[in-house]
Amino acid sequence: MSVNLFKYQQFTICQEHAAMKVGTDSDLLGTLGEGGHRILDIGTGTGVLSLMFAQRYPEAQITAVEIDENAIIDAQRNFAESKFSDRITLHHSSFQDFLSSCKKDLQNPDLELQLFDSVICNPPYFDKSLECPDQGRSRARHSSSLPFDVLARGAYDLLTEGGVFSVCIPPEVLDAFSAECAFAGFALKNCYQIKSLPHKAPKRYVLVHQKGPTQPTRSYTYCIRNEDHSRSEWYKELMKDFLCLS
Repeated sequence: MSVNLFKYQQFTICQEHAAMKVGTDSDLLGTLGEGGHRILDIGTGTGVLSLMFAQRYPEAQITAVEIDENAIIDAQRNFAESKFSDRITLHHSSFQDFLSSCKKDLQNPDLELQLFDSVICNPPYFDKSLECPDQGRSRARHSSSLPFDVLARGAYDLLTEGGVFSVCIPPEVLDAFSAECAFAGFALKNCYQIKSLPHKAPKRYVLVHQKGPTQPTRSYTYCIRNEDHSRSEWYKELMKDFLCLS
């Protein structure tokens, strides 16, 4: 199969144009994040998260937002060629513009019906000083395009009471991102610490935040691979409905 195609069990991802390709972050968030009846995917890229959540939540209606015109080309194709196409709506827009448009409906008496039960995002997280010359890749990877405070507060405003906001982030921005989520009003529901190998420090955190009162945070630690670098039984079980792993 071409390097520009990545095949899951129930859909295929074309990634010919998008700056960011399918990776472990998407697989982790796509399986550990939480959904609902109405799901918002911020920065959908190739659309892989929207498709994973469409598979996991058969009754869900999903809204995907993407700013990059090259990623839009791939997402449109991936959604159209999937069996979930009738449940996914794609918006070519920055999250800031999408949020502004949504807020114009504040006078609408049916506003509650327009809010989301779940927001998912692989947020951009590298410092501006590290930006690369590829504009699409830079915009996808760097927080200057979508500051943490704008993302957290926007997600909070668009969620119903009790709604969830799920993200996948690296350890170097954990404190900064968590602080913005707390400032926005979120409580941390679940914290998944993901290691590449058992003896290493966590490489990624999947965080599930909740709008409104919640119980104390539940924390979990998992490894993607065993010490001999074979895939762990946990990871194979996690991905069993999406990938065929030996």
